[in-house]
Amino acid sequence: MSVLVVDVGTSGLRAAVVNGIGDVTALHYRPFPPSSPFPGMVEFDAVGMAAAVLDVAHAALAEGGPVAAVGITAQRASTIVWDRTTGEPVGPGIGWQDLRTVFDCITVKAEHNLHLAPNQSATKIAWLLNTFDQGRERDLCFGTVDSWVAWVLSRGEVHVTDHSNAAVTGLLKPDASGWSHTACAAVQVPERMLPRLVDTSGVFGVASALPGSPPLAALVGDQQGSLVGQSCVRPGQAKITFGTGGMLDMCTDAPAPTTGNRTPEGIFPIVAWSRDGRCTWGVEAIMLSAGTNVEWLVQDLGILATPAESHDVAAQCADTGGVVYVPALMGLGTPHWDYGARGTMLGLTRGSGRPQIARAVLEGVAHRGADLVEAAEAGTGYTVPLLRVDGGMSQNPTFVQALANASGKPVEVSRHAEATTIGAAYLAGLAVGVWGSVDDIADLWKPSQVVTPQAQLDRAQWAAAVERSRRWIPDLSALDF
Repeated sequence: MSVLVVDVGTSGLRAAVVNGIGDVTALHYRPFPPSSPFPGMVEFDAVGMAAAVLDVAHAALAEGGPVAAVGITAQRASTIVWDRTTGEPVGPGIGWQDLRTVFDCITVKAEHNLHLAPNQSATKIAWLLNTFDQGRERDLCFGTVDSWVAWVLSRGEVHVTDHSNAAVTGLLKPDASGWSHTACAAVQVPERMLPRLVDTSGVFGVASALPGSPPLAALVGDQQGSLVGQSCVRPGQAKITFGTGGMLDMCTDAPAPTTGNRTPEGIFPIVAWSRDGRCTWGVEAIMLSAGTNVEWLVQDLGILATPAESHDVAAQCADTGGVVYVPALMGLGTPHWDYGARGTMLGLTRGSGRPQIARAVLEGVAHRGADLVEAAEAGTGYTVPLLRVDGGMSQNPTFVQALANASGKPVEVSRHAEATTIGAAYLAGLAVGVWGSVDDIADLWKPSQVVTPQAQLDRAQWAAAVERSRRWIPDLSALDF
């Protein structure tokens, strides 16, 4: 039996048919980048997204044949508000990176002592309501992208989201037991707009817009999908996805938290997945820019033709010659959470050339990956025995070796650069009996390669470089969400 997965990312979307041994047998992709009408604003066309989803889903089924279920995974916290009767969005979709509500978050914290971040959905919903429905009298639906896709595939029959997506909206109770009346009241979001909470893995509707009307059986946030897709389903197992940014997620056996706020180590709790009414918890650590730094070398500095060339150029030197790069183009996330930090390159000499610069950038991102691991270990008490990685940078051999050297841990590279799709397939398959248990998923892991540490990178020098990058823009460094 096979499963269809619809996977909607930040810059593109795909549909794939995944078979019973976790292999992709049909994959169809469409670019779907957001727009940025003004600096700090990130928008997308929800109607265009719906059409593209149906396009790739039909194409994948035409190639891959009938499926036992459909799983949906998507970028988290991106926000859509639409009319319940007509299905028409009331304004643009607002992307998770959008910063238009920064000052709204500051106001909510000051007035209600409620910690909301601009990348969460809560203040984005309020902005849409204030801009397009000031009376809050229409019968409207709010949904993150997973909820919107489920609505589209079911022809408007289901308005749902799962705990892994709901937990990053800013509107869920910390223990994931339901929507927070306090948070909804603080941002003036009517609770009738919110989707029904369902399990991450479990049948919740029918994809009547697709041939054969297969059951809708999984909803999962992209990072949690990647966690499951790399078979990190046992406590202490962790993965990092190195895409535009970098996300470490770890599975734990922790009880439900009493707060969703960051810990002193700069990590925060997440719902890894939910089944049979029970949540499995985890933690997340964030790197605000990862692959962005390589794109900077290509698109802005012009010293590389393609991101992949960073490996070939960096391999021309054995080390950086003392050059250290801190990848803080958008500030620093875990463990520092300093939005005023900025990218910093130190140790330059007359002998510093393209190879040294390229290697320093790759090693800087690797050091940040090690920072995330150390924060997760300190915040949970688990020791991560090895790292599993996916995302575009996981295909770069120089980078993966640098990550092993910086962390001092073996690095297992996913067979699939986008493990998110595989995770959504596993969760949907669990719901309909393609796989019997979570342990079956653990046994499906087969990395494409294992890279072991060869030489420890200088972590003390790295810490000194990070300190020099911090508080460059004091006003931004003072922000705390």
